[in-house]
Amino acid sequence: MMTSEAPKKHSFKQQQLLFRETAILDAVNQLLAQKGFDLMTMDEVAATVGIAKASLYKHFASKEELAAASMTRLLQHALEVTASLPKEDSPLAKLKALVQWTVNTHLQGAMPLLPSTRSTIQTALQNYAPYMECLGRLIEQLGTWIQSAQASGELSSDLPGEVMLYTIFARSCDPVADFLKQGGAFSDQEITELIVRTTFQGMTGQSRPA
Repeated sequence: MMTSEAPKKHSFKQQQLLFRETAILDAVNQLLAQKGFDLMTMDEVAATVGIAKASLYKHFASKEELAAASMTRLLQHALEVTASLPKEDSPLAKLKALVQWTVNTHLQGAMPLLPSTRSTIQTALQNYAPYMECLGRLIEQLGTWIQSAQASGELSSDLPGEVMLYTIFARSCDPVADFLKQGGAFSDQEITELIVRTTFQGMTGQSRPA
């Protein structure tokens, strides 16, 4: 009779390293969300975590690598969200749920924001294999849902799938959420619902599938 092997346990030193790395990425997420990549410094990350700068460099060789690791973890969380959605939900419902999670994460100050035109960051991301692997998986999943929703009539077949895909990705850094929160007229839940509604229904008076 075959027995499955028990999962290997990390040594105390490995657990410490993993805990420190998690703390580093938490700090990076917070700083990228609050200040952005250009204003964030390695000194500031080390100070936020409470470690020496030399210790930080043992985990990540550069600010670009830190950003790549932060974005990879974000994509991993997004993939976990997609995997947890009820299988019986429609493709459109799943897309809405992911946008809802994205906006909520943004409003909680846990969404790392990177400039899309900075070549050093783009190069770092493209050269970071875990990031590219997670991004490919997420694009494939969202693309499948978009195509299914278009085929069923839940989403317009007149719009290219790429437009819908990048619109969904853009919700992660949508300043509308920040402006509405600063205005104080809406709760976080209301802001999320409004952004999800405008993402999929637009601003016309025409009805759209729920």
